[in-house]
This record gives sequence, structure tokens and C-alpha cells, in this order.
Amino acid sequence: MKTNSILLISTILLSSCAQSNKSEMDVFVDNLMSKMTLEEKIGQLNLPVAQGTIITGETRKEEDTVAKLIKSGMAGGIFNMKGVENIRETQRIAVEESRLGIPLLFGMDVIHGYETIFPLPLGLACTWDVEAIETSARIASIESTADGLNWTFSPMVDICRDPRWGRMAEGAGEDPFLGAAISRAMIRGYQGNNLADSTTIMACVKHFALYGGAEAGRDYNTVDMSRQNMYNYYLEPYKAAAEEGAGSYMSSFNVVDGIPASGNRWLLTDLLRNQWKFDGFVVSDYGAIMEMTAHGLGDLQQVSNLALKAGMDMDMMGDGFIGTLKKSYEEGKVTENEIDQACRRILEAKYKLGLFADPYLYCDSERAKTQVYNPEHRAVARDIAAKSFVLLKNENNLLPLKKQGTIALVGPLADTRTNIYGVWAGTADATKYKSLRKAMVGYLGNDAKVLYSKGCNFCYDENMEANHAGWLSIRDERSDAQLHAEALAIARKADVIIYAGNELANTSGEASSRADLTLPDTQLDLLKELKNLGKPIVMLNFTGRSTIMTWENENIPAILNVWFGGSEAGDAICDVIFGDKCPSGKLVTSIPKCMGQIPVYYNHLPTGRPQETWFTKFRSAYQDIDNEPLYPFGYGLSYTTFEYSDVALDAATMHAGGSIRATVKVTNTGTRDADEIVQMYINDPVASISRPVKELKGFKRIFLKAGETKTVEFEITEDLLMFYNSNLELVSEPGEFIVMVGPNSKDVKKKTFVLEF
Repeated sequence: MKTNSILLISTILLSSCAQSNKSEMDVFVDNLMSKMTLEEKIGQLNLPVAQGTIITGETRKEEDTVAKLIKSGMAGGIFNMKGVENIRETQRIAVEESRLGIPLLFGMDVIHGYETIFPLPLGLACTWDVEAIETSARIASIESTADGLNWTFSPMVDICRDPRWGRMAEGAGEDPFLGAAISRAMIRGYQGNNLADSTTIMACVKHFALYGGAEAGRDYNTVDMSRQNMYNYYLEPYKAAAEEGAGSYMSSFNVVDGIPASGNRWLLTDLLRNQWKFDGFVVSDYGAIMEMTAHGLGDLQQVSNLALKAGMDMDMMGDGFIGTLKKSYEEGKVTENEIDQACRRILEAKYKLGLFADPYLYCDSERAKTQVYNPEHRAVARDIAAKSFVLLKNENNLLPLKKQGTIALVGPLADTRTNIYGVWAGTADATKYKSLRKAMVGYLGNDAKVLYSKGCNFCYDENMEANHAGWLSIRDERSDAQLHAEALAIARKADVIIYAGNELANTSGEASSRADLTLPDTQLDLLKELKNLGKPIVMLNFTGRSTIMTWENENIPAILNVWFGGSEAGDAICDVIFGDKCPSGKLVTSIPKCMGQIPVYYNHLPTGRPQETWFTKFRSAYQDIDNEPLYPFGYGLSYTTFEYSDVALDAATMHAGGSIRATVKVTNTGTRDADEIVQMYINDPVASISRPVKELKGFKRIFLKAGETKTVEFEITEDLLMFYNSNLELVSEPGEFIVMVGPNSKDVKKKTFVLEF
């Protein structure tokens, strides 16, 4: 076996450190880089995909195998390799067969769980349970590191106001305050307090920056916005991740101020490193450096130079760095110092992960036997999934259903294991999961009879379904007429109908933009036919985004948004619809009444001509619909009811640097114990620039027994009143502020106070 020269270096570190002011890591990296050739330094900046395993993005032919790249020192990491034995062998090649034995990073899109899959991030956010979200990331970290990984391309913290954009599914919705809290929680869950712990994983914050602002909701499209919009709305969750100590960032595909993010020095250096003091490394999104050529920034050599000089450290599947940087150095277009800087950041990440001390730290094959998809993790995922569901309508308290009689379970999502857990779960093992049908039959046992029919496909058009759903298409070969007839036949025999449908897993996520968010045609036709039977209907809305549900709201008595709830979704849905758990999720994205309202979001700026209750000429209004969403941000019903008192403040005036307390009493006025999410919003009605009509500035998830009252307290500090002014200075300004507290962004109680300097 080859002796690892890297490990030999460590024997002189302590004495070297004692003779200088440098840290042990700095001395180690200095010594290592002094032994590296220019080519080996450039090699550390290259991130190829594993061959013959899971593939992300567009595939391409490679002249050399990944193994040859590793042996020649031309790879700093590998992504999309699953399995601890595969990773161990690949790491062995790097450590024992390359000249310097530098270990590799192993990255994967572990987005909402590894094999224990949690709800889509959008669904996770709807729990408003920061501790639970952190726990989900912690479990994902334990499982993925048990299977050999040490780097995850998560969390995605892009703010999204346009549900046409499929990647809304991966984020926390439309609000920066909630998004920042979730961003911090995910970083803590992944990275813990010690990256060199074999159960923690390095986070990669994406997509930096503004990716969620793509025009027309079309993926990879142009983003164009003012700096005030950036700083006051979109950047906060990214900044929070840097403050929480995220180890890496991923650049986005879009332009920022006309310059692609991967080559934007203001973004990657001035903002991220200089203003926010981020000290990790930046990796491009898949091929993003190469794609700058399509933006009109030059050929591959030119855009690679641009990226390096901007502050990019690692090229994911672009071949720009390993293919052109040596030539650019020889031509004087880039300096060795610029290459060294990027190389150093990659090596520092490996040092922080403990890979130089033990290259096989994450390759303990015994861990995977007990720490992946175990009963403890599954129980947590089931509980979190139940918390993520949002009850949108419950006419005449149809839900919860009784565990008796005959139930017709209908719809394209009713009996599928491959779709129920959602998109961006490449490490999932669907063979281990239950479909909703299987879960429901097992859940009810002999208490009730379940009749099943798929009822319809995703849509009438076979080609459209193939384009939308890809390999997750579950198209039935029978005609739609046959499928509808079968569903109607079993529905006639039932006491209640449960419809499970809307999107398939791959109809949200990357490259899954949609121009029409209404229920697909064949599904809507089936629902209309079912409604005509006069039976009570419960709609389980599977989706990774806000969808248009105006017809459903008018015609279906009970609607439960279940998103895509993860590997334990089937059991979690049964927990809620049959009443063992109360629904408690709240929307983190406004749901519009029609496509023409998009984008609709709660924290909009006021207008000089606000709309009245309905259309009025010369007002900011539509002629054919009002401005309000169908369901507002923060909205969600329960199986009980809550009553809010008026808001009380402990002072009418806040002085600079001080704080005041807002309190409200919340009473469970129903008959069931349940959780409620209490939300606090603030409005600054007079400022140096126009400010939003309201902004979320606090939230608390509380548990109330039936009949119980609790006093909920929010501390309002000057920090919560700050914003970026026209000079991009973070300031607070004296004057009146309005505090609003309630169960959602619309139904709030108000109180005013004054900030004095």
C-alpha cells in the first residue's frame, strides 16, 4: 500500500505552528501547496460527476474516466456517488494512487432527506417548526454520512414569489424572515458544532443569488431587480447562512445586474466575502461556468478566467478550469495567486471535514446498517410530515373522517410509491415506502373498507405527461373514459370519497416550470363527475408549489394540501385525515385565485391608488377579479378553533437600542387539543423609502389543550425595524410603527408604538 505523503506532513505541524502566528490548518495547507504543481492545484478546482451512478443535469461523454482524473490529481471531489463501499474505493484511489494522496470531497443533492425522506422543503417550511426542520437536516446528515457522503448541495434558500417556477418546491416560500430562520436551522442541522465529526456534513447554500426571481417563472431565465429589492427581500436567507457558518455556496445560473452569477465579482467577492465575511468556498452549479458563453461573455477560456477572478473556486461539470486555466496562466491572463486562492479554499474545506486526518472518516460501513432509514428516523419523518399539511377548507367539519364505513380512494397519487415522497430525492429507496393506498388499508384494518381506483392519468395528453413527469410517469394504458367509469363505480358504493391528485413528483422541481397551474384537465373532469354523485369529497392536494384551486374551493368541501410528504407520507396523511393528529401547517406562499394575479405575495409595497373592495376605475385593480389571493400567506385551518385577544404593548415608545414587548392571549375555543402558529407582522407607515404593507417579524408555534388560554409574547427590538435605505445602508428610522398579530397575514389585531432616537 502506498504511504500517504499528506499524513507525513501532519507530523511537523505542531512545531511549525509554535514558530508562527498561523493556525495549524494554515501551516498544513501551506506545506501541502508548496508540494503541488500548477496542474494539481487546478485539479482541486474540478468537480466531475460519478460515472454509472445517479446523474444530475445533462449527461455528456468524457474522454477520460473519472478514475483517471483522480489518479492524475485532476479532481477535487466527486458528486452523485451513492454507497459507502463505492465511495471508500474511490477515496482509496485518490489517497493511494495519486501523487500527493489528497482526499476527495463527496457531494450529493441531499435536499429533504437521504433514505428517510422528509416533506419537500416547501412543505417543511409550512410546519413553521424551526426545531423540527433542524432535526430533519440532522437526520439527513447522519444518514448521508453513514453512507459515505461529506457534502450536501443544500439548503436552497431562494425566495420565490412566482409558483410557475418549479423550484419553489425546494425553498421556504416568499418570506425572507421565515426563510432566514429556516436557512440557519438547516445549516445547524447539517454541520452541527464540528465539521470533523463523522456524522456532520458540509452544507452548500444555493443558489447564489436571486435564482427565485426568474422572469415569468421560467427556469434558468433572466433575473433583473433593484438593489433595494435584493437587500430587503431576497438576500436575507443567504446572509443568514453565512452568519451561521455555512461551509460552501453554489452560484446560480441567472444574471445579477446583467453579469452571470458565476462570473460576478460583486456578488461572489464584494458581497459574499467582504461584506458578509464568508470564509468557505464557492462551487458553480452544474455547467454554469461553461454556460456563461451562452450569456455572451466569451468563449470557454474567457468565461473560466472571469469566474476565477470573480471568486469562483470549483467548476462543477464545466471542464473550464481544468481545460483552460493553465493556458490562461501561461498567457498571463490569470495569476498563480488567483489559482492558489481557490485551491486553498478547497483544501481548507477538506481539512475542516477531517479528511486529512482520516480520509475514510465517512466510510464506516457498519454505520449504514443501523443509521439509515431506521424506525427512529421514520417516526420523526412521519410526525414532521403531519405538521406540514395545510388544511385549506373543511366545510361542516367533514374532516376528520370516522374510521368506519366504506371509503373510495381515487386519484393518480393514491397508489404510487415513486411519487409520494416528491422530487429531488435521488437517494430515496421507493421499494421501502408505502403508497397512500397501502398505508390506508393497513391503518384502518377491519374498521373500514377501502375501495380503490386510479380514476385518471395526470392529464389527457400522453406526451405532455411524459414531458412533465419524466421517468416518474405512472400512465395507465386504459382510456380515460374507462378510468373515470371505474372511479365512479366505486364512488357510488362509498360513504365518502378521498381524491389524491394534482401534480406528480417531477411536475415540480428543476426544469419544471408551468404556465398553467390549474388542476390538469382529466383530473378536473373526474372531480366534476365525482361531485355530481352528491357524496362528500376530501381532496388531498399533492403539489410542490402554489396551485390554482378556485374551482376546488367553490365545489369541494374539504381540501388538505399535503405537498409531497416524504417516505412516511402515507401514514402521516392517515394520521391527519382520520383525526389522530390535528392539521397545523400554515402556508408560506400565497395561493392566487387565477394565473393573472401572479406574482401575488403578502409583503408587497403600497400603491398610491389602492384598490377598494372591488374594481374601481383609476385604482390599482383588475377589471375581472379582486387583488386578494385565494388563501393568504400564513393561512391554515385546524380541527379546533382559536380566538385571539387584542394586542397589548408594555410601552407606547421604544428608544433607540431598546425593546418593547407585544403580547396576545390565544384561546383554544374548540374541543380538541392542537397546535397553533401565532404570527407577528410589523408595518413602517412613514419612512425614507416606500415600505411593505406588512412584514413577518416573529412567529411562535404553541400547543393548547381544548379550552386552554396562553399568553404569547414577542420581543420587538430595534433590529426588527431596520431596512436597507436608498443608499443600501441598514437603518432604523424614528416614527410610528404598527404591530399586527394573528393566525395569518390577513386576520390580524393591531397596535401602534413610536420609535424615538
